[in-house]
Amino acid sequence: MSAPPVDYYAALEVDSKATQQQIRDAYKKQALRHHPDRVAEGSPERSTRTKKFQQINDAYYTLSDTHRRQDYDASRNQFHGFGGAQQHADADEEVPRPEAPGGGFGFPWSAFGFGGSAKNEEDANRKSSEQFGSVFEEMMREQGLAEDDNQPTGKFWSLVGAVSGGAMGFIVANMPGAIAGAVGGNRLGAIRDKRGKSVYSVYQELEQPEKMRLLSELASKVFAHAIS
Repeated sequence: MSAPPVDYYAALEVDSKATQQQIRDAYKKQALRHHPDRVAEGSPERSTRTKKFQQINDAYYTLSDTHRRQDYDASRNQFHGFGGAQQHADADEEVPRPEAPGGGFGFPWSAFGFGGSAKNEEDANRKSSEQFGSVFEEMMREQGLAEDDNQPTGKFWSLVGAVSGGAMGFIVANMPGAIAGAVGGNRLGAIRDKRGKSVYSVYQELEQPEKMRLLSELASKVFAHAIS
């Protein structure tokens, strides 16, 4: 007998009757909350966060599309306990992910999200990053950290700070650029902007401490907006 499907609504902490906008808002909160880059590279928590983050992306991938959501709901409601009142998972509780085909369970919904469609862990990470990237840029625009064409603003570079300026300076002009960047990070950020990089592309090239700082700051803004 097949086990019940993973509860994607619980993964996003929303009701099964949530609107598409509520699904999107919940994804922003949960993706920022559990993003692996919010902990240090060598942290033992990073592996758990990576799995949780991929699961949240699976949930959003499935529920953000009307047709995928209808197919998922039809399968979910066949199992006891999924057709009635919504049961929310604890915020830090690990929600089981569906097995990929051949994994022993044969869930018919395993192809809905990245857990079923990804060929390996690297592919799953890539798909998760792509999924998060577009919403990340949307959040940055909402907070005035990016232009409409997804280029970082001066506010973005002010937030990242001089240390990130040094890192970006190294990318732009190697070691001399790194020294100059430590002094004038905003100026080097403007140079980088003109190269046509999206905010998320620039973010991915930052050092880990700056990624952590930026995500934490953005998360606090998103959470504050959600409860206001």
